[in-house]
Amino acid sequence: MTTPSRPPEVPPAPASAPDSRTLLRAVLALGVGGFSIGTGEFVIMGLLPEVARDIGVSIPEAGHVISAYALGVVVGAPVLAVLSAGWGRRALLMALMAVYALGNFASALAPGYLSLAGMRLLTGLPHGTYFGVAALVAASLAPPGQRARAVGLVMLGLTSATLVGVPIAATLGQVFGWRAAFVFVGVVALAAVVLVRFGVPAIAAEQGASPLRELGALRRKQVWLTLGIGAIGFGGMFSVFSYIKPTLTEVAGLPLAGVPFVLALFGLGMVAGNLVGSRMADKALMRTIGQLLAWSVVVLVFFVFAAHHVATAALATFLLGTVVAIGPALQIRLMDVAGDAQTLAAALNHSAFNAANALGAWLGGVAIAAGLGWTSTGWVGAVLALAGIGIFVWSLTSDRALRRTADPAPGMPTR
Repeated sequence: MTTPSRPPEVPPAPASAPDSRTLLRAVLALGVGGFSIGTGEFVIMGLLPEVARDIGVSIPEAGHVISAYALGVVVGAPVLAVLSAGWGRRALLMALMAVYALGNFASALAPGYLSLAGMRLLTGLPHGTYFGVAALVAASLAPPGQRARAVGLVMLGLTSATLVGVPIAATLGQVFGWRAAFVFVGVVALAAVVLVRFGVPAIAAEQGASPLRELGALRRKQVWLTLGIGAIGFGGMFSVFSYIKPTLTEVAGLPLAGVPFVLALFGLGMVAGNLVGSRMADKALMRTIGQLLAWSVVVLVFFVFAAHHVATAALATFLLGTVVAIGPALQIRLMDVAGDAQTLAAALNHSAFNAANALGAWLGGVAIAAGLGWTSTGWVGAVLALAGIGIFVWSLTSDRALRRTADPAPGMPTR
């Protein structure tokens, strides 16, 4: 069965004649949506005690609403990407942000634990598909050789949320109650709907797009290998960051009042890594992925030794944020290997990152529970990054073998 017909959309402007103003307007609009999503995803982590007290559960139980959101991302990205295959890009982006806004407003009105968990799960559904489609739109509008930079600018909305959006929402939550934080996120999401309507060109879905064709991405080995790099290799950052607060206070001896300032350094690292990583990816995509995985290993091992002193722990936290530099590169790689199943592959990138979040946090917790200490999360993270390198090498060798098979054999050996 085909998806319902949507209002007619026009094809994008030819890539050979990019309009920088059109790209700038589109990236700004898409970035505001990413800012809303980033704020909504992370702000609750700083308001868990208030949430737990208000809905009458323990803090660990309240933490399950974070897991519910992550589950929504993992499930929603592939499902919505497939079901919306025939939608015009702008109409789909507006619908996704509208759902995200309504989910946050509903979260603010949730009367108890189960309803809040349910609302957070539903709110997470549009997350991955929004970023996947936004990346496709930005890349299609970018000048030749600048696709990763365009994607990085869209992702800048997400990374800047840790610096600006989360503190604003958290302050509102502290002053007016945690529900006010979700109202703020919902208002920003509604603003993004308006900005997308007037800032993003009407771009039709690819000719012949259908749910069945999108599912074809799952038959491509390189899609799975690229997702594996993100789900495993990127898990190292989450292994450390999930326990960064107790590590800073218990190991480095950082006063509790200093934690927000060090976490702001993490946000700065994310912004810097996103900008630098996207530029690197435009110059040499596969080399960049390999180099950034190696950089992750270095940063995570450094964290183990740096965490014992406040100054070096702060530096290590900043460097930890730079690990997100691999995000735009993996997004572009998925576009390159997905063939005609672009939407699903692009959306799955964010499912992979949320899987990395769950895997890294779980393995880091296992190491801590085993009595290995707070800094053991760095060793866990380094192992995950090394595993990511292994998958990357597998991807490279498999790709090269396929190319050798596809190329016609030359008449004479060449040097």
